[in-house]
Amino acid sequence: MRRAALLAVCLLALFAPLPAAAQTTPQPFPNLSVPPTMGIPAAPADPVIPFIDLTVRNPESGREVAFSLQLLLLLTALSLAPSIIILCTSFLRISIVLDFIKRALSLQQVPPNQVILGISLFLTAFIMWPTFEDIYNNSFAPLRDGEITVQEAYRGAEAPLKLFMARQMRSRSGQRNIELFMSMREMPRPNTLDDVPTYVLVPAFILNELTIAFKIGILLFIPFIVIDMVVASALMSMGMIMLPPVMISMPFKLILFILVDGWGLLTDQIVRSFL
Repeated sequence: MRRAALLAVCLLALFAPLPAAAQTTPQPFPNLSVPPTMGIPAAPADPVIPFIDLTVRNPESGREVAFSLQLLLLLTALSLAPSIIILCTSFLRISIVLDFIKRALSLQQVPPNQVILGISLFLTAFIMWPTFEDIYNNSFAPLRDGEITVQEAYRGAEAPLKLFMARQMRSRSGQRNIELFMSMREMPRPNTLDDVPTYVLVPAFILNELTIAFKIGILLFIPFIVIDMVVASALMSMGMIMLPPVMISMPFKLILFILVDGWGLLTDQIVRSFL
């Protein structure tokens, strides 16, 4: 009897509803963020990166259209700058002459082509420095300061370059090259340099540089060809037919080139040919 009463009391205590005071509501999760007043630094803000917006819109005036076209022409000129440096400066003649001397010495990989092009580039900068200074002072600097327009800057850069090319064509062969291209365009005989358009002067200058470079190459080949002939004749007389003459003549050509200070003489004559 007692056991039954005790079991009933336990069941009643287990399933009976809790009083209102005992019922607890769920508490929100505590905020664990650290206040900035404590010694710990706050998280860094988003990095400030400039926003670039490329938009295409209709021009508001004719000046904007003209400026866009001028900018397009300027970018085109910059893309053609390597060709201009190669063909309208002293680079063409120097690179061809250095390649000729390499072949005359029977050298295949020494010096490498990159070294020859590098030497040609720095010799070109040395020779063309006065012309580049005139172009900078008459064209680039005034355009940067907003003193002249793009057309005036083009004319300021064109004049020193045309003057340099005209100085290299003072010989009769150079004048014939100019007359050749002028006759192809059926243009009258020019009296001054201003009468020769740039599109006529540039191809005439290229032909003139090729002609002069090949003339220098022929003069460079003559002494080394003599050495090759002497060595080949000596090997033939001794019956050494199977021995390549180039293998024997190359050390003698290098010795001769070093004894006469070939690089110094060659550089001196190349630079003087442009003065």
